[in-house]
Amino acid sequence: MEKETNPKYRTLILDYVKYRTLLTKKFEKRKPYVPDDPSKLKAFISGTIRKVFVKKGTKVERNDKLLILEAMKMKNIIYAPFDAKIKKVYVKEGEMVPKSALLIEFE
Repeated sequence: MEKETNPKYRTLILDYVKYRTLLTKKFEKRKPYVPDDPSKLKAFISGTIRKVFVKKGTKVERNDKLLILEAMKMKNIIYAPFDAKIKKVYVKEGEMVPKSALLIEFE
């Protein structure tokens, strides 16, 4: 493995303290943090959609059933996190979804 002849030191700030350090290529190429969008409901685990209770345009109240996601032989009922109107449903019954897949979008 070849060493860089002229390493690039970067400034890293942790708890208001500046450090001069070398950063790995993996660290420099990481994906930037993007906060969760509350209007988009994503799968918390991979699984199969067993039942969808809503469709586009449906008005839901907090704790109304939205869908059932089966994972590892357990049926997880997904409830509405707040009062809203359904903008779009991205899944259908019987569909397998990966973790973090977009399921429903609220207006």
